[in-house]
Amino acid sequence: MPYPNLTGDDLAIVEMARDFSRKRLAPYALEWDATKHFPVAEMKEAGSLGMAAIYTREDVGGSGLRRLDGVRIFEELAKGDPVTAAFISIHNMCTWMVDTYGSEEQRQEWIPKLAPMDVMASYCLTEPGAGSDAASLTTRAERDGDDFVLNGTKQFISGGGASDLYVVMARSEGEGARGISTFLVDKGTEGLSFGPPEVKMGWHSQPTTQVIFENVRIPASRMLGGTDGAGKGFGIAMNGLNGGRLNIAACSLGGAQAAYDLALRYMTERETFGRKLIDEPTIRFALADMATSLEASRLILWRAATALDENDPDKVELCAMAKKFVTETCFQVADQALQLHGGYGYLHETGVEKIVRDLRVNRILEGTNEIMRMVIGRAEAARIQGK
Repeated sequence: MPYPNLTGDDLAIVEMARDFSRKRLAPYALEWDATKHFPVAEMKEAGSLGMAAIYTREDVGGSGLRRLDGVRIFEELAKGDPVTAAFISIHNMCTWMVDTYGSEEQRQEWIPKLAPMDVMASYCLTEPGAGSDAASLTTRAERDGDDFVLNGTKQFISGGGASDLYVVMARSEGEGARGISTFLVDKGTEGLSFGPPEVKMGWHSQPTTQVIFENVRIPASRMLGGTDGAGKGFGIAMNGLNGGRLNIAACSLGGAQAAYDLALRYMTERETFGRKLIDEPTIRFALADMATSLEASRLILWRAATALDENDPDKVELCAMAKKFVTETCFQVADQALQLHGGYGYLHETGVEKIVRDLRVNRILEGTNEIMRMVIGRAEAARIQGK
């Protein structure tokens, strides 16, 4: 379904992302999946179009757009390839964190390189023993004169070994959430290494590895926000995830829309028992449910993005609602699209099974959907209890 109410700059932004996705992502996504190719050149091209620093301030090279623009962009990118779109989303989250919480010196040093993706960034929070319970992380950053020395391991890091900059949450101030700070670590820093690429159900064209810190020494100036950033890393990480949850939901929406479009086309071409499948009432019922799910997902996503743009008091809950609803609903749409294709849907060349594999992880990353339920339930309980 087109965007009937978009005009002017809003429409131009969507059309730019759609054109790039159709020409530079969609024709190659299946090949990248099969060969496990990480499309760095195409992502840098996306950066040159302003899609790597979407809601970063313009004075340092960002696009200065809204979160609402961002979710529309990621939906379009994911129609071409949900995996590439997801990495660009993660990079955007890192860029925003540096722009929002970094010192002026850090902003001036890093954003002009992050915005065009001349430097690619990875977000390092999850650990082997600290996933959903992020405040219990054990990676440590110990002060040693004018430096910090990092030791620990991060798990499931998108872009591990390929990215140039790692935005790392580590414990520098003590136990609990208030003991965590955020650090900027260059790929070439001595003592930084990477595990082998994980063998995954989906996301084949994006490397996922452990990121290992063994006496990694960095200047104290690499703490995000300078000395003012000490102990603020957990809050920085969580605020970054609000937008990340919207973006990854938008990737689910774009992937599901692409799967639906493939199914719709197939239904108009395929004949059985002497008639087109599109003319079967049961098929139309399935398409009706899928189309409704897509539109409902788009609406809740736009609502949550607007809340984040406007700093709505309920923004955290709304972002969690959108992430939970959209990633679950759109996975079901993609799976139904595969079912409608019959045996052909199970073939790689059709393109639908790749989308199903790629969308499944979105219910896990950026906070599992079980954690989203906890966030929503806590907010609802606080509202009724007047807390």
